[in-house]
Amino acid sequence: MKQRVITAVVALAIFIPILIAGGGWIDTAGAVLALIALSEVYIMRKRIILSPDFLIASLGILAVVLPNSFFRWLPAFLGRIDLIYIAVALLLCITVTTKNRTTFDDIGVSVLSFFYIGTGFHYLISVRNDAGLDTLMFALLIVWLTDTGAYMIGRKLGRHKLWPAISPNKTIEGSVGGVVLALVTAAIYLMFFPQYYTFWPMMGIALCLSVIGQIGDLIESALKRFYGVKDSGKILPGHGGILDRFDSLLLVLPMLHLFGIV
Repeated sequence: MKQRVITAVVALAIFIPILIAGGGWIDTAGAVLALIALSEVYIMRKRIILSPDFLIASLGILAVVLPNSFFRWLPAFLGRIDLIYIAVALLLCITVTTKNRTTFDDIGVSVLSFFYIGTGFHYLISVRNDAGLDTLMFALLIVWLTDTGAYMIGRKLGRHKLWPAISPNKTIEGSVGGVVLALVTAAIYLMFFPQYYTFWPMMGIALCLSVIGQIGDLIESALKRFYGVKDSGKILPGHGGILDRFDSLLLVLPMLHLFGIV
């Protein structure tokens, strides 16, 4: 527990100032976090990080993560989607050059990973720089309070398993408790920091984000269970890896775009 607290304090001391600063700071942080998360997928799969496919997948994830302003240097006939396609094409070529030692399945996981992870961190950057810090904090608080409520209520009142095949410790009572705590927090937050829509539509969005965040958590649990690991990584002692900490946000932040907020 002591190690978890120390890690959390240090991580927040680094992360919060970056969120406040925004701009190039959050651009850089988003790119670095995405690369670390991608490396965690490779390590879970027992793939070599210092390999051509990881290098190309890293370039692919950067093409997804970085904001549009970064690509102004490209000629008019090239765009972000072209760079992503080039990365995918080069990854597929590796199946030939390695004589299928790197398989189509391997490349499929790499491409899915850099889209899934890259899109989440792209919207971490976009929400902060385009919608503003108050909107990003709205999403972060919903995710954090959902996790906190699910843990606390589940520990005290949890009786019925939510999805034992994927995450044996999660309960229906905890899940509902997390949603309730997130909604109470969202209501208080919206009184002081009104968002893009009026109060009740934003409360509906808060409900959706709380549920979607829990789905993101379950997706990462399924990934770890499939690869037989407890944590996605060890970069955050007591907390696991970057994917362990950002699993919910990887789904929640893109939802803000789909809801028309950013």
